[in-house]
Amino acid sequence: MESTVLGFTEGQIAHFGLTFGVGAFILYMLFIVLNLARESRAGKFGTFVLFLVLSFGMLGFLAKNLIQWVLGM
Repeated sequence: MESTVLGFTEGQIAHFGLTFGVGAFILYMLFIVLNLARESRAGKFGTFVLFLVLSFGMLGFLAKNLIQWVLGM
């Protein structure tokens, strides 16, 4: 018998935290990058470079979730 917390198993809680918690954290990090671009007066190209470089790692996490969804894993 699996133990539950508020009716959810440990795996369900971990999946929810990974999906929505990290997703919310990614949105917050994008806000930080936008704020950094505004404060440094980076311009359009500079803002693009900041988002490209600082957000590249987030793309891997989003791609992993998309691939899992497409393959039905």
